[in-house]
Amino acid sequence: MSESKAGQRDETAKPRRRQARGERRIQQLLDAAASVFCRAGYTSASTNAIAREAGVSPGTLYQFFPNKEAIAVELGERLTRQMQETHGVVFTPENATLPLDELLDTVLDPMIEFNCANPAFLTLLHSADTPGNFLEEHAAVHDSIRDRISDLIGLRNPALSPERRTHIATMSFGLFKAGLTLILDHEGAEREVYIAELKTALYGYLAPTLGTGRTSARL
Repeated sequence: MSESKAGQRDETAKPRRRQARGERRIQQLLDAAASVFCRAGYTSASTNAIAREAGVSPGTLYQFFPNKEAIAVELGERLTRQMQETHGVVFTPENATLPLDELLDTVLDPMIEFNCANPAFLTLLHSADTPGNFLEEHAAVHDSIRDRISDLIGLRNPALSPERRTHIATMSFGLFKAGLTLILDHEGAEREVYIAELKTALYGYLAPTLGTGRTSARL
């Protein structure tokens, strides 16, 4: 191999290595920010606290993010994408045919797991000072989830009007969010109790309209 070709390959590899190191550093800072936001709240969090949590200097942090708001936006965008990926695999026509208790397990468990693993998501969502970019994107995802719940309901009971499906979907999502707050406020066995209570509440609400057994939803 000629020296020129070897040199070109080396020069191509260097930017990739720098890019990979930069991405790892960004993720390190975002993980640190998530911890600080959960512990101190978004409003009270500072870039200095985030840098300390990440084990880097403030100067290193500023190489990647100009301020706390930029960190929150990037963290919120990444968590929103993860949430969309989680939801994308549960709202399927095949799942709509499951017995109601299995359907609730299939839909709720990944959503609960995501929020328990990423408490910073709700911390940002509930902060009055969270950058509007994140809130706007979340609102769009919220509407999308409600629409997919409505579609799932329609598959189980095609006789329902679009308006009725929307009302049931909105109420079901509201019950989920209320129950999720209690779930995240507890740990261990108590958390499992509230997960079970949430499923019981949704089962009782949905059963009269959607039935409890396996269905022959149109796929």
